[in-house]
Amino acid sequence: MRYLGLDLGTKTLGVSISDETGIIANTLKVIRYNGQLENLLEEVKKIVLEYPVQTIVLGLPKNMNNTIGESAKRAMNFASMLEKHLKITVELQDERLSTMEATNYLLEADMSRKKRKQKIDSVAANIILQTYLDRKRNENG
Repeated sequence: MRYLGLDLGTKTLGVSISDETGIIANTLKVIRYNGQLENLLEEVKKIVLEYPVQTIVLGLPKNMNNTIGESAKRAMNFASMLEKHLKITVELQDERLSTMEATNYLLEADMSRKKRKQKIDSVAANIILQTYLDRKRNENG
């Protein structure tokens, strides 16, 4: 079963995909958009059809004190839009610190600032998806 990982930003959507066994997440791409969530629906639909995805894992950017802010509300709205438009299950995954973790990972890889900026969102999506897959595997024993 394949999973699609998404990291929703204000101008970009980081995308990662699991392998067919649902164990390992891999970065896929970054989709740039004009801030209108509706414009992302068809792009995500193409990916879901290309890689038969059964579940989407969307990062939920909670505040550090575990409250729901504007970014989290936006992600929850996007999750509802995806479920309605694609008729697919969307799971929300706490993504606190995923971007910081992605940044540290790319810094350790000695990547230039320009390349980091291009890759950060897909790496963050990858971290979100891998965290979800690991949690799911641990829950199922």
